[in-house]
Amino acid sequence: MITGIRRTVSFARAAAVTGATAAALRALAPGGPGRWERKNHAGRTVELYAGPASALAVALGAGRVHPAAGLAVLAAGACGAYDDVAGAGDPRRGFRAHLSALRDGEVTSGAVKLFGISAAALAAGAALRKRPLERVLAGVVIAGAAHVVNLVDVRPGRAAGAVLALAAPGLLSAGADGELCAAVTGAAAAVLPDDLGERAMLGDTGAHALGAALGVAVVAGHRGLGLLAHAAACVAAAVFGERLSEAARTWGTLSPVPVPPGPTARAHPGE
Repeated sequence: MITGIRRTVSFARAAAVTGATAAALRALAPGGPGRWERKNHAGRTVELYAGPASALAVALGAGRVHPAAGLAVLAAGACGAYDDVAGAGDPRRGFRAHLSALRDGEVTSGAVKLFGISAAALAAGAALRKRPLERVLAGVVIAGAAHVVNLVDVRPGRAAGAVLALAAPGLLSAGADGELCAAVTGAAAAVLPDDLGERAMLGDTGAHALGAALGVAVVAGHRGLGLLAHAAACVAAAVFGERLSEAARTWGTLSPVPVPPGPTARAHPGE
């Protein structure tokens, strides 16, 4: 049984790892500071350090549930990072666009992300569950949760805020899912102030990793019908992804008054 103290430690550890990693990346700026900067939806320059920092923190938390789970979260973050870099100027969004390009012989960064995260999620599901159907459902939940968080990452604070809300019920659990939800909450809470202040963004790296970690927490805490219900919810969110993203744009006024957009075509990774 996971005690409240262990959940508190998990929260604090994830928050500290996120903050320390972001600070280290900012100081080192591998490849130069320009590689770590983007224009957001309002044309403001924001940093991408929060993405890999939060991805590392939640991957460590997922690894405490099972090594395969930690690797799945890392893979989700890595695929997101590839899309952040290779797909920065690609206006195509959604499964249909990337699958259509694949049919025409073009392997987009979005397609790499789709198949990479799905494969890692299914592998983690096979490691976390014994029954064949539950293994598949677990994979759907992990990959689907990664996608859902990315879908709402369309304005400052939307993804991190959604992660905090989705993880909150899991904090009541005394199992491994509760400890992982605490880690996810710690990482999201650490990046939220800079995200809301339009100084940083999670990017696909952080959004996919945080979402995958939420999925692992669901798999750790549910079986049978509970797992099926969460898998169905993830599939429904993917089907109505455009509506979900549009709804996320209207969730309160979380950012300052917009300024004219800058020249960067991809104003926000989730768009």
